[in-house]
Amino acid sequence: MNLIAQPLTAEAFSPFGMVLDAPRQAGRAYCDETLANRRNGARPSLSLARRDEVAKLPFTATMMERHEFSSQSFVPIDCGGWIVMVAPHTADSRPDMTKARAFLAGPEQGVTYGANVWHHPLTILERPAAFAIFMWRDGGAGDEEFFTLAEPVTISRSG
Repeated sequence: MNLIAQPLTAEAFSPFGMVLDAPRQAGRAYCDETLANRRNGARPSLSLARRDEVAKLPFTATMMERHEFSSQSFVPIDCGGWIVMVAPHTADSRPDMTKARAFLAGPEQGVTYGANVWHHPLTILERPAAFAIFMWRDGGAGDEEFFTLAEPVTISRSG
């Protein structure tokens, strides 16, 4: 399966969560709309991640992940472009790759994946990167679920 990555826009990404764009003017923008914790007793988790492995397009994706009970936010601290791939659910709650979407995020764009949204693990382009990641965790199996794709997905740039 092949996907052409589109530029990340709030409108195109809205079925899966929220694009986090820094304000262009002085001030603060609240991004609470898609933050979700669906478990009593789960605690907020803020982590910092660095990725040194830089992907090149076309890129082959072989897995997806979800956080069934929590949204997950990725906020770039220092990065170039990066890949955002999402998919809705099939009737049996697996990722529906026939309806998957791929986006190219810019270095100043973050995302919040809605709770229970299938997405590809963090994949960076251009250069090593650092991100702040926010979600809720309780230490149980619902914190993270990984799914190996039956058929790899190739993500490429248009044109």
